[in-house]
Amino acid sequence: MVEALKKNGSFSGRKGPVVFVIMDGVGFGAYTEGDAVAAAHTEYLDELYATAPWTKLKAHGQAVGLPSDDDMGNSEVGHNAIGCGRVFAQGAKLVNKSIESGAMYEGETWKQVISHATDHDGTLHFIGLMSDGNVHSNLAHLRSMITQAKASGIRTVRVHGLLDGRDVAETSALEFFDPFEEFLAGLNDDTFDARIASGGGRMVITMDRYNADWTMVERGWHTHVLGEGRMFSSAHEAIETLRAETGAIDQDLPAFVVAEDGQPVGAMQDGDSVILFNFRGDRALEITKAFEAEDLAEFDRKRVPKVFYAGMMEYDGDLKVPSNYLVTPPAIDRTMAEYLCATGVRQFSISETQKFGHVTYFFNGNKSGKFNSELEEYVEVPSDILPFEQRPWMKCAQIADRVIKEIKEGSYELIKLNFPNGDMVGHTGIYEAVLCSMEAMDLQIGRIRKAVEEAGGVMVISADHGNSDDMYEHKKDGAVVIKANGKPAAKTAHSLNPVPCIIYDPSFDHEYSTTLREGLGISSLAATCIELLGYEAPEDYDPSVLEFVQ
Repeated sequence: MVEALKKNGSFSGRKGPVVFVIMDGVGFGAYTEGDAVAAAHTEYLDELYATAPWTKLKAHGQAVGLPSDDDMGNSEVGHNAIGCGRVFAQGAKLVNKSIESGAMYEGETWKQVISHATDHDGTLHFIGLMSDGNVHSNLAHLRSMITQAKASGIRTVRVHGLLDGRDVAETSALEFFDPFEEFLAGLNDDTFDARIASGGGRMVITMDRYNADWTMVERGWHTHVLGEGRMFSSAHEAIETLRAETGAIDQDLPAFVVAEDGQPVGAMQDGDSVILFNFRGDRALEITKAFEAEDLAEFDRKRVPKVFYAGMMEYDGDLKVPSNYLVTPPAIDRTMAEYLCATGVRQFSISETQKFGHVTYFFNGNKSGKFNSELEEYVEVPSDILPFEQRPWMKCAQIADRVIKEIKEGSYELIKLNFPNGDMVGHTGIYEAVLCSMEAMDLQIGRIRKAVEEAGGVMVISADHGNSDDMYEHKKDGAVVIKANGKPAAKTAHSLNPVPCIIYDPSFDHEYSTTLREGLGISSLAATCIELLGYEAPEDYDPSVLEFVQ
């Protein structure tokens, strides 16, 4: 339990609520060409930049707990940092340390994975994203585990690889699959047999999240577990053939099964072990449930082999999912929401399905549920189950409708919301759709701004990382990469760019400097919101962007 926050002696807050707007995937582009945020017609945001105090915040690399500043930020670690006001070692950094120290291989879960397979003369299967994007997974981790598995007596390994094209270049799959096939070939001998057994695009199979589309998980189950689907002699053949037939980028490529003599090489059997080597939680929970649930209502699994299943990390600390995991996630405590509940501050959180968990679960330090059900309200607006480029406005109007209603009714002192547009549409790589998504979001920000002004509140606008600000691939000299058809090569990954922090305070009376602090990260947003609510931030929180006049 945490103690109540102390009153801010320099500022007592405003009559109306603090409305915290998170524009997911919206940053300041490093290049003019491909910066869809800057290119979009955003009249309301432009006016805020011209009239309200604002600064830039770091949202990638070490500023959000990732190994180095070459690592792009993501929504999960971003919302962790925003919600807890500090920086914790995250994802890849934790796994790196566990592998380098040997702790993973000395742990009980790894030993059980190995013993279950060896005791039953079974196969060790790995499922996960085949890239080095460092957002959901890293192939370096997989290489290490397969090498260790061979040394531990495993005789057969099968890899079920998901194509990325989202956290890395949109058609880069063979740059990962082909060298990995060579790596496996170098390990194979009379005592060891390792192969890629199945695959498919991450937005087609296996990696659904927030219960948005369980048919993705069903397709993944049929592909990885049952070995059912279109068969090819190798992953390379599958990727080249399916690309030629569909024209799809990697994340949207159909599922495939690798077969020999008409039989899948990697269908799972009783006595096998399975490791989901993705370390990020949101897109790991549903496939984990498919393996662990005694009864599954979401789809008919047809056959459930008796395997030992483990995740790379604990994906949900409250639900204790999965039952077995290789690396312990950061213990994130004393989040902003918990402090505000202890202080009696009423809070309202809203987004659509695609980012609902980010303003709740991730914002609260990877914890499901509320700290105080009497003080907190969560609202999820169901997302469309359609490609995002077909509905680039997403549900931002519906989110704004509810936020405006709550502002007018005055029931909550903090209202936080996430507009997913910049991230989810940004990942499609379709520039025109991103322009539309930014302009749709801007209209809703204008509506919310008016409601904040009428209520005498404050609006804080920021983001968790960049994406739509960097929609084209660039060479080292800054030139845009041009494809054979003469069009710019689309970039579908997050950016390394800073994000905005705008303070819209229509009742401002010079209580704080209009020059906001610079050089901070998005972890400073928690202290900023707490101070605007009229309280002092915890001493070990990263500093607010505000400097109050004494």
